[in-house]
Formats: sequence, C-alpha cells, structure tokens
Amino acid sequence: MISLQAGKQHPRKRSVLRNNLRIATLEGIPAVMFQTLLGGQFLTGFLLYLGANSSQLGFVLAITTFVNIVQIFAAFLIQRLRSRKWTLVLFVALHRILWGSTGLIPFLFPKPYWVTAFIVLYTLAFMFNTVGGILWNSLISDIVPSRVRGRYFGIRNTLLNALGTFVMYAGGIILDSEPGGRGFLILYIIVWICIAANISVFFFYPDMPFEHSEESRLIPMMKKPLKDSPFLKATLFLGGFLFLQNLVVPLYSYVMLQLLHINYETLSLLNVAQTVFMMGSFYVWGNLNSRYSNRHLLFWTLPIIALSCLLWGLLSVLPLLFVLFAAHIVFGIGVGGFNQLAFNFMIGDTPKSERPMYMAMYAAITGVAAFFGPLIGGNVQEMIRHLPLWTQIYGMQLGVGLAMLVLIATLGRKILRHA
Repeated sequence: MISLQAGKQHPRKRSVLRNNLRIATLEGIPAVMFQTLLGGQFLTGFLLYLGANSSQLGFVLAITTFVNIVQIFAAFLIQRLRSRKWTLVLFVALHRILWGSTGLIPFLFPKPYWVTAFIVLYTLAFMFNTVGGILWNSLISDIVPSRVRGRYFGIRNTLLNALGTFVMYAGGIILDSEPGGRGFLILYIIVWICIAANISVFFFYPDMPFEHSEESRLIPMMKKPLKDSPFLKATLFLGGFLFLQNLVVPLYSYVMLQLLHINYETLSLLNVAQTVFMMGSFYVWGNLNSRYSNRHLLFWTLPIIALSCLLWGLLSVLPLLFVLFAAHIVFGIGVGGFNQLAFNFMIGDTPKSERPMYMAMYAAITGVAAFFGPLIGGNVQEMIRHLPLWTQIYGMQLGVGLAMLVLIATLGRKILRHA
C-alpha cells in the first residue's frame, strides 16, 4: 500500500521539481541580460563617460566584494524569517532598481557630481544585493536537489552564458554605432525592460521549507565555520588568490579602452571568446567533478588563471589581438571552473543547517580580500602613469601572474590539493 502511494506521488513531485527548475532558469534570462549590459566593459565605459579615473574605477569595482561582509548579518537574520521568498523579492527589487537608476545620473545631477552619484547608488544597490545573494543561494540550494545539482547548474550556466555572449556583442555594436550618452541611453532602456521582467519572475519562485541553524545567537553561529579548520584554511587561501587576481583582471577593460585604444566591438568579441570557452569548460569541469573532489579541482583551476595573466607579457613579441584572445580564452577556461567549483564547494561541502553562515563567511572573507585588489590595482595604475607604457599595459599582469604561481606552489598545494 505504501509503495503504491509513493509511486502515485512520484510523478507529482517530479513535475513540481521540473517547474521549480524551469522558473529558476527563466529568472536567469533577463538577469544575465541586464547584468551583462551594466557590468564588465560596459561598466568601465560608462564610468569613463561619467569622467572617472583609474583609481575611482578601481574603487567602484571593489565595492561589490567588500559589501559581502554584510552577508554575515544576513545569514543570522534569515534564521528568523518565516518566508525567504518574499524577503528575497524585496531585496532583489531594491538592488535592481538602484543599479538601474545609475542610468539617470546624467539627467539628475550636474556633471561634477556624476561619479560621486554613481558610487553612492552603486554601493547602496550592492549592499541590498549581498542580502539578496545569501537568500538566493540558500533558497536555490533547497530548490535544486543534490543529485541533479551539477547537471542542472552546468546546463543553466551554459544557456545563460550563451545568451550573455550575444548580449555583450550586441551592446558593443550599439556603443560603437551610437557613441557617448546616446549609446548608453539605449542600453539602459533595454536594462530597465529586463529588470522589470526579472523582478516579475521572482514572484513565481517556490518558498521552500527552511532548515534552521542549531544556534540562535550570532557569535556561536559565526564560530561554526570559523572552527571548521579545512573550510577556513581553504577560504583564506582562496581569498588571498582572489586578492592577487583582482589587482589586474577588473582593470583589463580600462587598459584595453584607454591604453590600447580598442573599440567596443573588438572588446565585446574578446569577452565573447572568453565566455564561449568558459561555457565549454563547464561541461569538462562538471564531468571531472564526478571523479574528483571540489577542492582538488579548485587547485587545478588556479594555475590556468595565473597563466592567463602571464600571457599578457607576450604583447612585447606577438600581435596584439592574438595575445589578447589567447589571454581571454585561457582566463575563461580557468575562471569558469573556479566559479563553478567554488559554488559547489559552498553548497556541497558544508552542513545544510549551517549553510547560510558558511556561505556568508566565505563571501565575507573572500570579499574583503578581493576588495583591496581593484582598489590597490587602480591606484597603482594611476601611480605608474609616468613609467614606460609597457609597465602600464602588461607589467602588472606579469608580476601578479608570478606571485600567483608562488602562492599556488606553496600554500595551495598543501591546502587544496591534499584536502
């Protein structure tokens, strides 16, 4: 009798699961569109249009990681929520609306205040996003069962990144054909349509049952991941690696636009190539993940990222576009694996009841480390303006790439490879 009833219920459970996964995928479509048009090369281009210098650009690029420290308090507060879904909808809407509002700056403020206004709106937007992020990670880890998690996120990431490459290239063409304020106005109109669609889809997310932490106080809850030695060592190491990576990678668009004078269409093609190879790597890393642990594979993504930085040094002897395409492709392969495996590390290698605090602690530690990367990198870029041009174009990348390899060969080998 019991087995028959279970058999009757199974198709129902399956259809609910498929519907939930479909909603999560559909939500990602408008999200990746507006995030592509507001981030990366377009963020750099818009800030340059507003009048930002390299140090201000570095500060803006650092904000998104530094505010991740708020996730610690968010992870504590969500333990008291009855509904993760509607709190998620609220913070997602606030983030999207404030980020989209940066497009109104030229119409609302005098030109001398454009960059300051952008920094204020951008900071507020990503403070709300840190809370929305911890809620989404917590909710999606319950929506997607562990048995299909690797396959689902591999397919979802591939589809959304494919869309992102198309949007990136289209955005580059728009800015080249309509330079200056008119081009960014067109992009922001598209952005606002996507924001409205994205917020609307969140209303259809399921509100899954929430397994609360065994702790009810903040400090004991924070001590759980801090006392988990393997988790803490891996997180601190990855934070140090991300610090080095963010010294140079966020400023790539600045170097190419300002120093190499590459147009937006070519820049878009470089990023499209990076994304295409990142998408292809999802499948490879996903298959390898079925045989090797998250931490072991994370270790092998790091030399690939370091190599992408070192490839910039070939600009001294090889054609410009050949080197840039090679560096972007190698970085796409490495960072695709890193992002996928780091996410799996957070939601797969941590206890379910304590997962929000583990994710928050990971985000806070790596976020603080990554915050100083673009901040220091932007200021160094400003300081070396009077040195030979090669030091500004690829000198920092060479130094950082070598430092990455030293870190990997020493601490990385002990912490991740033998975990």
